[in-house]
Amino acid sequence: MKLQRMNRRALSLGALAVSGALALTACGSDDTGSSTGSSSSATAAAGSIKCDDAKGQLLADGSSAQKNAIDAWVKNFTQACSGVQVNYKGSGSGAGVTAFTQGQVAFAGSDSALKPEDVTASKAVCSGGQGIDLPMVAGPIAVAFNVSGVDDLTLDAATIAKIFDGKITKWNDAAIAKLNPDAKLPDLKIQPYHRSDESGTTDNFTKYLIAATPDNWKYEGGKAWQAKGGQAAAGSSGVAQGVKQTNGAIGYMELSYAKDGLGTVAVDTGASAPVKASSDGATKAVAAAQVVGTGSDLSLKLDYNTKAEGAYPLTLVTYEIACDKGNKAATLPATKAFLRYIASEDGQGILSGIDYAPIPDAIITKVRTTIEGLS
Repeated sequence: MKLQRMNRRALSLGALAVSGALALTACGSDDTGSSTGSSSSATAAAGSIKCDDAKGQLLADGSSAQKNAIDAWVKNFTQACSGVQVNYKGSGSGAGVTAFTQGQVAFAGSDSALKPEDVTASKAVCSGGQGIDLPMVAGPIAVAFNVSGVDDLTLDAATIAKIFDGKITKWNDAAIAKLNPDAKLPDLKIQPYHRSDESGTTDNFTKYLIAATPDNWKYEGGKAWQAKGGQAAAGSSGVAQGVKQTNGAIGYMELSYAKDGLGTVAVDTGASAPVKASSDGATKAVAAAQVVGTGSDLSLKLDYNTKAEGAYPLTLVTYEIACDKGNKAATLPATKAFLRYIASEDGQGILSGIDYAPIPDAIITKVRTTIEGLS
């Protein structure tokens, strides 16, 4: 047991080294982050990863939210399974689902579960089966800001909605001042940034606003941004870079991108204290999720309106999407080996160290069983 703990710690430290190099890489088809990890990380990975008959090139695409996690996993996996190349583009959830239903990739990543029409489309490429959702990565969506002279900021759902809908336009607005009585808020224009591409991050961000403040967010939601105004940028890294370069800016992105000079909002949920984005807060939120998928599908329903102490409501779950049956014979061994590793104790164990959150035990156990049954 002591050796296992040492191995998991070594793997986590290796992933932290990977994260440092990846946090600022572009997210999307141009996201080609590279890094070097520790030899102990490779040793831990080699000792715990089952390569089986995995070989060749494994193509995947989708969620940019999980790109930093995927890159860390790929590094460990390919060190252990040298006969496999894993190429994950991270072009966004919408692009990933499209690539999967068109048979262009072995699996896809999406921050939103498959829609019924996506499942129907997947049956054309999953011979005798269909695409299923496997929850693999949890993570807080940080609301990051760049306001000179302001280090700490608390907002509630209503204020966040009004900011991103252009109803609150100055940082010294009375609604913001009321939530931040000790802050020196400047008379400065607010510059909200949103995603320009179809994004599961947008979907989850707006689901939160719809659930927590329906009177202030009248849009239907979905992967495409619907509110008017604001600045648009591609990928989580694009939003992060825009906020970083603009005094007065605010944007939503995964916590792993909210680095180097960006502050993150503490969300007033109605609990005894505002909650900042964190891996622990995300895990507490996901622990209350319900599995609503049928058959092998493990899609989840999150409580975006949680008021539980320490639970961070702006949390997403990224699914890996694969065929339950009818996977291509040439890539099935590599697909199962890679998914098996990232769902394993070691694979999930690196997530907290790179600003993601592991999937709770009760759910990830079902994921592991489902992976073994892929055919």
